[in-house]
Order: sequence, then structure tokens, then C-alpha cells
Amino acid sequence: MTMPVRSNLIVFLLIGLLVGAVSGYMTRPESAEIKLGPLSIEVKGNQVAHDNGPLTSSQVQHIALITLIGGVIGLGVGFAIGKNKA
Repeated sequence: MTMPVRSNLIVFLLIGLLVGAVSGYMTRPESAEIKLGPLSIEVKGNQVAHDNGPLTSSQVQHIALITLIGGVIGLGVGFAIGKNKA
């Protein structure tokens, strides 16, 4: 791989990760965690969260998964553009 192709991959990977993180945060599911001593209860709704409260573990997992998908898509676009230029 030459330097311009590698920089295209990195740029599109970063763009994909950024878009994925933002879209994951904006579409995070509504959930709440209640902790009473050693007992932890998590309640999930089927709507998009609308408040700016603390993130629950399932919301963080959702954001991470969407970010990963965005990164893979960005990397694929970077490879496709690199192949077209070569």
C-alpha cells in the first residue's frame, strides 16, 4: 500500500467511527439502572432516550456497537476508493 491509499483508509475509518459514535449516541435506547447494595436492576424501554442523564451499561454497549459498525463501513469505503484510484 502506498502512503495516499493508507491515509485514505485512516481518514475514512475516522469519519466512520465519528459518524457511528454520534448516531449511536443519538439512537441509544431508553434505560435506567437501579442499584441497591449488591443488587442491580436495569429497565429498558423501546424508545430513544431523550434526557441527558448518565449512560447505562447497555447504552454504552449500543453506542460501541454502532461505532464499530460505522468504522467497518468507513474502512470499506476507504478500501473501495483506494482500489478505484489504483
